[in-house]
Amino acid sequence: MPAELTPETIESWLKQSPFIAFMNLEVVSVDAQGGEVAMKMPMRAEFERGGGIGGQFHGGPIAALIDTVGDFAVAVVVKGGVPTINFRVDYLRPSTGTHLLAKARTRRVGRTVGVVDIDVFDDQGRLTAVGRGCYGAQPG
Repeated sequence: MPAELTPETIESWLKQSPFIAFMNLEVVSVDAQGGEVAMKMPMRAEFERGGGIGGQFHGGPIAALIDTVGDFAVAVVVKGGVPTINFRVDYLRPSTGTHLLAKARTRRVGRTVGVVDIDVFDDQGRLTAVGRGCYGAQPG
């Protein structure tokens, strides 16, 4: 495990999962001491809601973004990959634009469980979804 988790380290971890690599996430910021991570997810045709509604993200990729960024907020604290226990999503408005920005902040990382709040913003800075996740706190 590296002594310090840099955005480059996290981006290399993202590439280890074919699904996460497909999402093409970009690490925007990492604060391991504060348990905060921010990532951008670009729009791609496979993420569109469809049905004649152009440029709108489907809820599935938004949920995957929330889960991934929440997971990594705990991972930077415990310095290793952690499993998802559960997470929830509240969609507040349609998510549109060229990308979404997810900001995750750990609320608490205990011996066995970490709890994270995640906010998702569209490319105009509007809050479009919020999530909360619980993740294992033991790297494995």
